[in-house]
Amino acid sequence: MRKNFLLFCKIALILVYLVIIAGAVVRMTGSGMGCPDWPKCFGYLIPPTEDAQLEWKSGHEYHEGEVIIIQESLRVAKDDFTSGSTYSETNWEPYTKHDYATFNVWHTWTEFINRLFGALAGLGTLLMAIASIWFWRKNKWITLLSWFVVFGMGFQAWLGKTVVDSNLQPFKITIHMVMALVIVAAILYVIHLAKDTVSARKKDKLFSNLLIAALVLTLIQTVLGTQVRQFVDEQVDIVGYTAKDLWLENPTLQFYVHRTFSFVVLFLNLFLLYRNRKLSLGFSKINWVMALLAIEVLSGIAMYYVDFPFGSQPLHLVIATVLFGVQFFLVLEARNASHKLETS
Repeated sequence: MRKNFLLFCKIALILVYLVIIAGAVVRMTGSGMGCPDWPKCFGYLIPPTEDAQLEWKSGHEYHEGEVIIIQESLRVAKDDFTSGSTYSETNWEPYTKHDYATFNVWHTWTEFINRLFGALAGLGTLLMAIASIWFWRKNKWITLLSWFVVFGMGFQAWLGKTVVDSNLQPFKITIHMVMALVIVAAILYVIHLAKDTVSARKKDKLFSNLLIAALVLTLIQTVLGTQVRQFVDEQVDIVGYTAKDLWLENPTLQFYVHRTFSFVVLFLNLFLLYRNRKLSLGFSKINWVMALLAIEVLSGIAMYYVDFPFGSQPLHLVIATVLFGVQFFLVLEARNASHKLETS
C-alpha cells in the first residue's frame, strides 16, 4: 500500500477535479435542481427517465420517500403503500425544503452523474486515507491530512445537500466551490509531503511571498467569478438562453472588480515568470501558470465579447481551479527550495 500511495493520491486528485468539471457542466446547463432532493433523486436511487414515472398512478406500489409531482408541487410518500382508484392526500406529505417541482430528464441525469462522480471521488480519497496509515510513524501529517480530505469530502457532500435544499442559494454555491479548492490543496499537500525529496530549486523570499499573493488573488478571483456567474444565471431567467448578448448588458460591480483583478493577477504572474527566469530559480510550473492564465483571459474575453460561446463558462471555471492547484503546489515547492540564491 505504501509504495502505491502517491498513485492513490494522484487518482484521488483527478477524481476530485472530475467532480469540479461535472459541477461546472451542471451550472452551464442549469441542471443544479435536476434532482430536487438529496441524496436520492426524486426519491429514487436511480433517477426517473420520463414524466410518467413522477405522475400519480392508481393501483401502483409506492415506497416510503418516493416522490411524485402533483399540482405543480412535490409530494413524498409517507410509507410503503399501494394506491387506490383515486388520489388520497393522506398517503403523501408536501416536500417543504423548497418549492421547485420541475422534471427535465437531461437536467436530472446531468446532476445525477455529477453526484456519481462525487461518490467515486469519495471512494478514491478513502483509499488514499487508508493507504496513508502506513506513513503514521514516518510523518503523521500525511495520515492526518489524508483523513482530513475524507471528512472534507463528507462535509462537501453535506454542502451539496444544503445547496439543493436552498434552491441554489448563491452564498452556499460559493462555499461549496471554496471547499472544493480546500480539498484540492490538502491532497496536493499530501503529495508534496509523500514525495520526500530535496528540491534543487533556489530560495528567493520575494518570489515566495509574491507566489502566496498570486495564490490569494486567484482564490479571490474564483469567488468573485461565482458571484458573476450567479448574476448571469439571473439574467438567463429574465431574458432567456437565446439572448446571450443581454446577459452582461448591465453587469454588477462584482463583474468590473473581477475583470480589473484579472489584470492584476496577469501582471503579477508575468513578474514571477520574469524573476524566475532572470534568477534561474528553477520553478518550471510558473510556465504552466502562464498557459492557464492565457486560457482564462481568452475564455473571459470570449464570454464578454463573443456572447458566451458553448463551453466557455465551464472551461473558465475549471481552468481557474486548475490554476489554483498549480499555484498552491508552486508555493509548496518554494517553501521546500534548498539552495540559497547567490547575490553579488
